[in-house]
Amino acid sequence: FVDSRALVTMSKLNAELISGAIDKILEYSEGKTIQVDGKDVKGKKRKFVETIDLQIALKNYDPQRDKRFSGTFKLPVVPRPNLKVCIIGNAVHCEEAERINVDKMSVDDLKKFNKNKKVIKKFAKKFDAFLASDTLIKQIPRLLGPGLTKAGKFPTLIEAGADLTEKIDGVKATIKFQMKKVMCLNVAVGNVSMDKDAINTNVTLAANFLASLLKKNWQNIKVLYIKSTMGPPMQVFF
Repeated sequence: FVDSRALVTMSKLNAELISGAIDKILEYSEGKTIQVDGKDVKGKKRKFVETIDLQIALKNYDPQRDKRFSGTFKLPVVPRPNLKVCIIGNAVHCEEAERINVDKMSVDDLKKFNKNKKVIKKFAKKFDAFLASDTLIKQIPRLLGPGLTKAGKFPTLIEAGADLTEKIDGVKATIKFQMKKVMCLNVAVGNVSMDKDAINTNVTLAANFLASLLKKNWQNIKVLYIKSTMGPPMQVFF
């Protein structure tokens, strides 16, 4: 667990720059004209809620030689409320999932996959995240093989007596930074229906958390952009 206050105090971000970038992103998403690199760019209001991503390019980092990093961080405001979640549940959790209108699968449903890799891959692709009952989580590798792990979607544990809605919100609010073979990273930190302060907080905490994972902290970050799904990227760190 990382103290978010500590993350903010060690920040190298320019608050004014981020504030201005968020203003432009929100104006563009409302169909207003904004200035990008000295030129007028006309925005367009979309028929869906655009996600706002934090895009990162790293430097002084060798993915082959340096230790690969990985870390998760729970943002104060859910960046993607429409994330598709599936509960792999015991009778109690399946019943609760049905009550709150969330997709669910029982052990018997998983057995029907017959360990077919193609079917499991399709299942993993259908959802953004999975949660599993504490009584079942150990059975998942046996029933599904490494499919969910390979997809980076191994289920989050649901403890007995836990509030399912709270657990789902927690999963939706959690971002993951994982270094693979490339020097670029991308995480969802908000959406255009959120208010500006909430986006600002999420962007700042996510960037600072990433810096805390890196060997040389901010010295390993080359550039940071924030970008809505359909909008132009806005550089917020140079």
